[in-house]
Amino acid sequence: MTLLLSDPWIFATALASVILIGLSKGGLGGAAAVMGVPLMSLVMSPIEAAAVLLPILIVADIVSLWTWRGYRDGHTLRLMLPGALIGVAIGWALAANVSEAAVRLIVGLVAGLFAARWFWGKWRSSGQAAAPSMIRAGIWSTVSGYTSFVAHAGGPPFQMYALPLGLHPRIYTGTSVIYFAVVNAVKVAPYFALGQFSSQNLSASLLLVPAAPLSTLAGAFIIKRMSPEVFYPFTYIMMALVSVKLIWDGVSGLVG
Repeated sequence: MTLLLSDPWIFATALASVILIGLSKGGLGGAAAVMGVPLMSLVMSPIEAAAVLLPILIVADIVSLWTWRGYRDGHTLRLMLPGALIGVAIGWALAANVSEAAVRLIVGLVAGLFAARWFWGKWRSSGQAAAPSMIRAGIWSTVSGYTSFVAHAGGPPFQMYALPLGLHPRIYTGTSVIYFAVVNAVKVAPYFALGQFSSQNLSASLLLVPAAPLSTLAGAFIIKRMSPEVFYPFTYIMMALVSVKLIWDGVSGLVG
């Protein structure tokens, strides 16, 4: 808490990260949550930023679960959650062996290519919804669980499988809310085991957490009034922008 209060710039940056995460948890561009750790990394280490944000993510998850209750695609969750848990376990096992910069670069490149493919498909054709696939769900959910553990960047891999299904925005958002609520809850024990929950980090989380429910409700208010014709282009644009940020951070971290 002392760190946040010592500098208005640090506090403002951290608060902006929490608001972005809350809006994303409410459904306003799922990829926006990916920007939380990179933004906070401007004023603290990425590892510390991830630790501060996890309790806030869980609070936002609780609000989102209540806000989006009744909206979900059970088949998608059954296909994706086992792989996500495997991905979290891999992230825990390899926590000291793979740099966060490399993970950001990989996620950014794949997310950018995926968003580009969607826009190309919209230009070339009517863009039919993809059929569910156990294999694709297993691959992308495992990647999502891993990147979520390392950098809270599980959104783009999740979207790579779920967005092409063409679910109604409310069903898509409710499904993603349940998915990430489970993933974030599972991450708590490994984070404790790795010693990431220091008293200073938890104090910082406590100071910032009031902003999460308010911004989550604001995001839900907007999404519930957004048509599919607006929702999907908006979400893919957000995904493309976040991919640029992740690629920049990844390259900077690897060559810096």
